[in-house]
Amino acid sequence: MDNQDIKNRFGIIGNSPLLNRAIDIARQVAPTDISVLIQGESGSGKEVFSHIIHQLSARKHGAFIAVNCGAIPEGTIDSELFGHEKGSFTGAHEARKGYFEVVDGGTIFLDEVGELPLGTQARLLRVLESGEYIRVGSSKVQKTNVRVVAATNVDVFNAVHNGKFREDLYYRLNTVPLRIPSLRERPEDIYLLFRKFVVDFSDKYRSPSVQLTEDAQQLLKTYGWPGNVRQLKNIAEQIAVLEKERVVDARILQNYLPSESRSTLPAVMANQKGKEDFSERDLLYKVLFDMKKDMVDLKKLVVELIQNGVNASTFDQNSPYINRLYQDVQPSADHLQEQFPVAQTLTIHQPNVLKSNGSQDEYLNYDTQDAEEVEESLSLTEKESDLIKKALKKHRGKRKAAAQELGISERTLYRKIKDLNLDL
Repeated sequence: MDNQDIKNRFGIIGNSPLLNRAIDIARQVAPTDISVLIQGESGSGKEVFSHIIHQLSARKHGAFIAVNCGAIPEGTIDSELFGHEKGSFTGAHEARKGYFEVVDGGTIFLDEVGELPLGTQARLLRVLESGEYIRVGSSKVQKTNVRVVAATNVDVFNAVHNGKFREDLYYRLNTVPLRIPSLRERPEDIYLLFRKFVVDFSDKYRSPSVQLTEDAQQLLKTYGWPGNVRQLKNIAEQIAVLEKERVVDARILQNYLPSESRSTLPAVMANQKGKEDFSERDLLYKVLFDMKKDMVDLKKLVVELIQNGVNASTFDQNSPYINRLYQDVQPSADHLQEQFPVAQTLTIHQPNVLKSNGSQDEYLNYDTQDAEEVEESLSLTEKESDLIKKALKKHRGKRKAAAQELGISERTLYRKIKDLNLDL
């Protein structure tokens, strides 16, 4: 079976070299029992390739099951995958088979495998290496013969370096890596896919066919498509159902495409060169640190004005900050010099008081001490620890209420308390 036969059988549309390469790898690895790690963005069609691998393998007559690891709660995922014995935990009223037992002799597709807890990752590694597993609440080792096809939309290699994914499991799953190209990487296929979706939905809803003008076709190719094929399919369905004009130009099409640059609010950018993304909390910290720096600069300027007055050296040493401070009311540094000529100086005297005898020509002068700047720690870890402690103190140790106050889940709060070694 060649690539075109596979496309026809599984409904894959496109002639992109990257897409053809992915299909070719899936076709070659299917007859083996090698574990495959499918990587690609959300909505790019990773599950379709898991079906290709299963249907072209010797296990095609066996069971196939797709499991979304990110949708199963951490407390029950071991039971879902490996089963449990009666009475092994609250609510376990009877024994239950897990997916690895049910799919014995077939293929299991673990979608979003990067979301698995570390403990479950260790269990999965044992299944991959020896085919053995133990039900929750049991001490009996059981065997299974299952082929594992995993998929993820995150960079698992970076997750390994961050300690969120086991390195040995990564190399065991990644025997044959299979990368699915995003839609923006195959622009020549976008219009073909759109035409297929529009025809299907027009037949389904018995509506007239839709035609795209040249500028609309160009807009389809240049749009970023963050939701990939899934988003393109949704847009095609909206146009087939809602649009009254059956000849769609770029202006009409733009109304159905979410704007990629409409918001002017601060946004978290996708990470580059392996750097971790900034969270909203990190951005808030950055704003606060910038404000603190401005206040420190302002304090230094005021202290220098008190000690030395306004003179040429004051402007020379603080001109960048002075210009920035007055940029809203003074357009340039020249205007600043006009308002405060260098030749003129302003002397700021120390506050004086009269002597106790009432004499008006003699004064007691207060001494001005040098200003001392106390550096505040800029560690995000310390700030995070302080926030957690304050939230717990505010709610008298009630972690659920503290987690709601912090805007995180209770499970995340438990993990952060453990990771930060907080003495509560």
